[in-house]
Amino acid sequence: MKIAVIGAGIGGLVAAVGLQRNGHDVVVYEQRDDPSPAGAGLTLFGNAFDALDMVGLGEVVRGVSSGAIGAMRAGQREPSGAWLMTTPPAAVASLRSAHRVELHRVLTEALQPGTLHVGTPALVSDTGSPEVSVDGRTERFDVVVVADGIRSRNRAALGLDTGVRYAGYTAWRGVTGAPVALGGEAGETWGRGRVFGVVPLPDERVYWFATLSTPANTVFPNEHEAVLSHFAKWHAPIRACIDATPPDQLLRHDIHDLAKLPTSFRRGRTVLLGDAAHAMTPNLGQGAGQAIEDAVTLALLLDGARADIVEERLDRYAEVRRRRTVQVWQRSRFAGRIAQTAHPLAAGLRDAVLRLTPSRAMSSMSRSLLAWPKPTT
Repeated sequence: MKIAVIGAGIGGLVAAVGLQRNGHDVVVYEQRDDPSPAGAGLTLFGNAFDALDMVGLGEVVRGVSSGAIGAMRAGQREPSGAWLMTTPPAAVASLRSAHRVELHRVLTEALQPGTLHVGTPALVSDTGSPEVSVDGRTERFDVVVVADGIRSRNRAALGLDTGVRYAGYTAWRGVTGAPVALGGEAGETWGRGRVFGVVPLPDERVYWFATLSTPANTVFPNEHEAVLSHFAKWHAPIRACIDATPPDQLLRHDIHDLAKLPTSFRRGRTVLLGDAAHAMTPNLGQGAGQAIEDAVTLALLLDGARADIVEERLDRYAEVRRRRTVQVWQRSRFAGRIAQTAHPLAAGLRDAVLRLTPSRAMSSMSRSLLAWPKPTT
């Protein structure tokens, strides 16, 4: 089949590679001239690798990622450094971290030559017909995959837009310019309306993030000084991570998710994938993982699909992926509300509950989150 993928993010690239390896003729349209992501890190759990292995991408992604966190003590701490809860080792055993730029590079290199068209905006038909308007002409396909992000104009064109919601907090992200010793510990530190997280990268540098509950569109005259003012007095190595990050490499963005998920991820022969379908807050570290699950599920369902059953397979994709992602989207939103609790009494209660939560409960929740529902045809 001839398939168009709109958007060259992680989900779009994995979908394109998976579909190509199953024999489809694929083109990827990306409106940006340079689709490489900003320089920060991300985490991928075992569910993402279970999916990547199905399309032959698991090893190449493992090659640019680190599994060091799996051997560390991880969980949630207080700003003093005291542990609130330690994550069961089994829950992080499969967790790997990577630099977004490196992950994007190896996925792009896995495409067949000539697949990716950058600086090429593409707009779908509002009827869901597999047509794409690009460079002033209309191209016809058998299937169109919309993977153009949280503010997808193609989701809106399909009549599936539900709006974008500000989650109530902003996030700084950085990668240290040199290795920082983590002392065998990683994870998040929870304060009142503030969270700081550290994740080791393959080259012993550290990817870190810091969130602050604040009104949308808050302006900080100096981003580096702002993050220091809120986190510099927290336990080591938080200050060291901030200091080791070049100020011009510090990123900040307000956190948004979809206000609601679309009632369907499909219209006609056009489907939604990744953030275009189910943008979620980053609190469970599943944004990229769910996009990868989408991509591989679609590739598997369309593998060998005859023309007369394509729409049935697209229905199956939309059903399976919405059922899965609505649960993760809801859990991510809830986790964000808990982590960003700012009221002293509520934060104190939250911390007390974390201390009392048994590890078996955490293990059970992790198992359901990390269980990719591989599609059956």
